[in-house]
Amino acid sequence: MGTVGTGADETAGEQRQLINVAYRLLGSVTEAEDAVQDAYTRWYALPRSRQEEILSPGAWLTTVTSRICLDLLGSARARRERYVGAWLPEPLPDRTEWGHTGGTGPVGPFDPADQIVLDESVSVAFLVVLESMTPAERVAFVLHDVFRYSFAEIADVLGRTPGACKQLAASARRRVSAAHPRTVTATAVTGRAEVVRHVKEAWESKDIAALVRLLNPDAVMTADGGGNVGAVLRPVEGGTRIARYMVAIADMAPGLELLERSVNGMPGLVARRAGAVMTVAAFDVSGGRVTRIWAVRNPEKLRPWARGS
Repeated sequence: MGTVGTGADETAGEQRQLINVAYRLLGSVTEAEDAVQDAYTRWYALPRSRQEEILSPGAWLTTVTSRICLDLLGSARARRERYVGAWLPEPLPDRTEWGHTGGTGPVGPFDPADQIVLDESVSVAFLVVLESMTPAERVAFVLHDVFRYSFAEIADVLGRTPGACKQLAASARRRVSAAHPRTVTATAVTGRAEVVRHVKEAWESKDIAALVRLLNPDAVMTADGGGNVGAVLRPVEGGTRIARYMVAIADMAPGLELLERSVNGMPGLVARRAGAVMTVAAFDVSGGRVTRIWAVRNPEKLRPWARGS
């Protein structure tokens, strides 16, 4: 899987790439970091003679990291069945947006979240589609379609033939086309930002009618509290119901401050109270209206947002 050199000292520079692969495979910064650390531990446990035999340490690390992620994806389904309420991917901040907030936003150059490239392949909408795939489909699709690895290389990760891996990626691609068919252009991102801004304004003014106009009648809102904080356990369906729910939340949380911030590279909202990030909301927008809202409230998933706050 790519060549990076011929020495053990080449492994240090691979961390950024490995974190990017692992986050897309797992949807969790914490689990991605653990997977990468596990891969490095296995590398340094190899005898020096074995390390010197490996022509591409980076390829070896990518293969091992991907296999670790595959195992984690297999066990994640059982864990998520026990999860309280809906499970959503861990949202990522754009640290450059927090540079002038007086130390009230994410900071820290060594935070793994800062190493992840914020493109469409990490949008919350995209990660939610990845969650619908089987572990093997997800690995084949992410490694091939996102990172451009060959099916021969992916076969080494999955323990299947290149042809079988190609079929897995094709199946995954059909899921993506059915659930997330649009490529988000720069113009579309600008349009999304305007819609999200209007949602913020209507939410702040507790204007139910304005919120209803901004929400698709069939919109769905999913919240993730993980059982650690209050959050609706089932998706809220319908624009009117969502608008009423949002206003009810505002009524119950006086002093809530809403900020327009990128969430996984797309326009989103961050809710703070007394300087602490309480909720990170991502949006999907179509035809000038919000179709999906994903609100992450689980404090364990908001650690990249809380640094320095």
